[in-house]
Amino acid sequence: MKPDAVRGHLDGLILAVLEDGPRHGYSIIEALQTRSGGALELPTGTVYPALRRLERAALLSGAWSTVGGRERRTYTLTRAGRHALAGQRAEWNEFSAVVDAVLRPAAGRPAGGIS
Repeated sequence: MKPDAVRGHLDGLILAVLEDGPRHGYSIIEALQTRSGGALELPTGTVYPALRRLERAALLSGAWSTVGGRERRTYTLTRAGRHALAGQRAEWNEFSAVVDAVLRPAAGRPAGGIS
């Protein structure tokens, strides 16, 4: 998948994988890859700045913990984050329906020609 295809949707994708419960940064990256069937291979340099931005916007809360001797920041979806996710889902449904209506061939309309 082209990296530009994710632009504008990364926040919603991150919020969606946190809907199931708290995760640390690398686990978020793995969940995005798994849930996309491997299509999303996002680098840490893309995901971590987005996590910080979402935390500053109070859509996520973060807390440090030590796991196996390593410090990890674990992120949790806030109430505002759940509300934002619902809004992003509604926007996505509207957007994808419009794009689908334009891209899908219409029955009875000549393909590629002027009618």
